[in-house]
Amino acid sequence: MCGIMGYVGPQEAGPILVDGLRRLEYRGYDSAGIAVTNGAISVRKAQGKIANLEALIASDPPSGSIGIGHTRWATHGAPTDANAHPHTDPSGEFVVVHNGIIENFQSLKAELTSGGSEFVSETDSEILAHLIAREYDGDLVEAVRRTVALSEGAYAMVVMSRREPRKIVAVRKISPLVVGLGDGETFLASDIPAVLHHTRDFLIIEDDELVVVTEEGAVIESISGEAVEREVVHIDWDAEQAEKGGFDTFMLKEIHEQPAVITETLASRLDQNGKVWLEDVGFDDAYAAAIDRVWITACGTAFHAGLIGQEIFRRVLRLPANVEYAHELRYADPIIGANDLTIAISQSGETADTLAAARLAVDSGSRMLSITNVVGSTLSRYADDILYTRAGPEISVASTKAYMAMLIAQYLLALRLGAARGTVDAELAGRVAHGLHLLPAAIEEVLEREAPVIAAAESIVDASDVYFIGRGLDYAIAMEGSLKLKELSYLHSEAMPAGELKHGTLALITDGVPVVVLLTQRAVYDKVISAVQEVKARGGRIIAVAYDSDTEIADHADMVLRIPDMEDLLAPVAAVVPLQLLAYHVARLRGHDIDQPRNLAKSVTVE
Repeated sequence: MCGIMGYVGPQEAGPILVDGLRRLEYRGYDSAGIAVTNGAISVRKAQGKIANLEALIASDPPSGSIGIGHTRWATHGAPTDANAHPHTDPSGEFVVVHNGIIENFQSLKAELTSGGSEFVSETDSEILAHLIAREYDGDLVEAVRRTVALSEGAYAMVVMSRREPRKIVAVRKISPLVVGLGDGETFLASDIPAVLHHTRDFLIIEDDELVVVTEEGAVIESISGEAVEREVVHIDWDAEQAEKGGFDTFMLKEIHEQPAVITETLASRLDQNGKVWLEDVGFDDAYAAAIDRVWITACGTAFHAGLIGQEIFRRVLRLPANVEYAHELRYADPIIGANDLTIAISQSGETADTLAAARLAVDSGSRMLSITNVVGSTLSRYADDILYTRAGPEISVASTKAYMAMLIAQYLLALRLGAARGTVDAELAGRVAHGLHLLPAAIEEVLEREAPVIAAAESIVDASDVYFIGRGLDYAIAMEGSLKLKELSYLHSEAMPAGELKHGTLALITDGVPVVVLLTQRAVYDKVISAVQEVKARGGRIIAVAYDSDTEIADHADMVLRIPDMEDLLAPVAAVVPLQLLAYHVARLRGHDIDQPRNLAKSVTVE
């Protein structure tokens, strides 16, 4: 996720671009840059936050009334000046900013290199400038169109050229793009907040569309060239609402971003046959086949993601796996061997206890793989291998989309290890890959079913205690659902395997006590139903999360939150979404600050 800006009009473009990027900094803050043309194209870019770019421009301001800009959340290449956008071709006549992933960039880069191209960055984005320059024959729009035909992936691309200096050409392939219409000036951005203070009239660019932006406005076509008529949307949001994309809170916005996060995390890494390529994971098949044990270490929500990984590695890979809280592992004197793989999971890559546990694993001779959302973070620097989650900045303290990306990363890693170890055959790999690619649509469907979740929230808003139960993968999701409810609503909540109810907790189940039960693991379905019946016999209220095809649960549960049918192995990805929404709506009904719950912080950098 990155922020894109563009401007064509009578004013100096530089200050407008930088102001827009500052308003988009929540979309990325690893580096930033602008390109402005006034005959020649002037590029200014800098590693780090927008303030670094502003300091650079203050000492050497570019001049021109047309320009494009970008604030980056790194996916390919570390946050450096060279990897910052915009990128140009070697002649400096074509300049590009890009948000998303070019899945076939390696083959395109090899082709361009063989033709004599030299690259100055590690990014997939730079190849776009080279391709446009190569394809240009006097028509920038056609050059962009031909470049898009060569480029696979989900992205937004914005192009400017001194050959055609009074226009900007942009393309949307999934990643968002909007055009703001002013009086004799036109704005382009990846999100409405960037330019809402300039105009409230917008054109929303849809997938597989190309737009040509000039002072007079914008012309939209399909990428294949058909004219598109688009009504102007007038925005009545205030600035704070706009930053949240029209949602009431960042958390709700981030919950709704999860389908896109799945798409981004899978992009260029998984084909339909289940073959996996992980760009920063360097071990070979011989190493993967020789792993004796997997250790997973993390804290909080990342630990709950690790519970899913532990179950996947054991069940699919038949590989011994242990997930340990980082703060416990670091003092436990664990027996970590040289043939063990340690996986450290942290959204920020700066969680102090996780860093200490990772150091311990490395000192024990283990290979260390980090799963993190932040390129260049401390955890990524400790690691032998890195699996970036591509969730983009997460503003709400309670993690949702970053957790989702951690799950997807572990499925990818399991497929990669399983192929090397011979424990995942072609049939299973293809089935799981197909299921993973269907998940964004499944999550969209779950998000459309919010009314039953709100009703469930209303039924537990005044509860003193809430219990979550499940078995296997469902138990791991129960843990995360319980944590979300605690974080946001401040209700006491507890999660446990369904079989543990009878070992003490049933003493606490009385009339009306809510119990949330997950029922997505068919192999243990009957066992969980037995636990449900134990709760009902004591007057407890059952809120179930179950598949659409599950007809039996309606006979036992007071309320059912449905998810589409899918492979049981992948069900945690969908089943967690109604639990996120449940916690959100209980907190909303209780009048709490959802994005900043009391006593909590986004990145825990102390022991």
